[in-house]
Amino acid sequence: MRTKFLAVSLVALVVLAVAASGECARGNEAERYPTKPITYLVVWDPGGQSDRTARLQQPLLEKALGQKIVIDYKVGGGGAVGWAQFVRSKPDGYTIAGTNLPTIVTQPLMQDVGYKTEQFIPLCDFQYTPMALAVKKDSPYKSVKDLIAAAKANPSKVSIGGVALWSITHILHLHLEKDAGVKMQFVPHSGSASQVTNLLGGHVDAITAYSDDMVRLRDQIIPLAFATKERFPGFENVPTFKEMGFDYEMGVSRGVALPAGAPEYAVKRLQKAFVDIANSPEVKEQMRKDGFVSRTMGAEAFKAEIARQQAFWKEALKGADIKK
Repeated sequence: MRTKFLAVSLVALVVLAVAASGECARGNEAERYPTKPITYLVVWDPGGQSDRTARLQQPLLEKALGQKIVIDYKVGGGGAVGWAQFVRSKPDGYTIAGTNLPTIVTQPLMQDVGYKTEQFIPLCDFQYTPMALAVKKDSPYKSVKDLIAAAKANPSKVSIGGVALWSITHILHLHLEKDAGVKMQFVPHSGSASQVTNLLGGHVDAITAYSDDMVRLRDQIIPLAFATKERFPGFENVPTFKEMGFDYEMGVSRGVALPAGAPEYAVKRLQKAFVDIANSPEVKEQMRKDGFVSRTMGAEAFKAEIARQQAFWKEALKGADIKK
């Protein structure tokens, strides 16, 4: 009986020791994290806003975290291909992905895209780009009124490029069609870089683009209107949509997330690194020069913003009048 008792006690001690070693290992990992390179997934075209911002952050993240940041691309489906892969990745804190609001909200609301918004753990939202309707510098369309007149005269002939179905570029297109009473052709792209290339190549008549495109390509592209409350800095001669009779205030914010299930220590460490970088005066100034609106939302504020947008877009996208 005594031997059996000793044997049971020994097993119990081994179990406790294993459990303790597991807790110790997790504690050490939390203290040492990160211990290997982190993959930063970009789901849009190389050269687009998400890519250029990730490249700006890359050396600063490496300095803050003491590890290499490997930027990887998974382009397709208006971001859905990459995000679907991202939410299935191992939630160990070593894979992060750039996010895009409202796209990570609107896509899953409208169709099965292989991911759910709830599968993202928000870390930081760090920039905003208002939308603009733009044409080539030599375009025959000199105003929104010109473009609408052409669309009325030639239904479904005027083509407008955007980055993806059910992205904010598509939603702006649908609202303009509905409110102006016209039919136009929406041409989706894999990112802003390819839609700009198609515009400059004469393959589309106009694009629903971002403010930074207007800044860096101002010698080649002309904005017809900005979807902002007030005229955009540096383009004071360009009207807002509201001035044209369309009450639009639309844009995209970009951030970064971990997949659901990632450890809390990774969330805290990465959030701090991204927030510190976003608040850096040098980064803020660079974003301003590049045509971005700098902003900083930590994990909790970002999470609340996603919830707010889910409620807003769930209601806004109910109407059959903007479904296609």
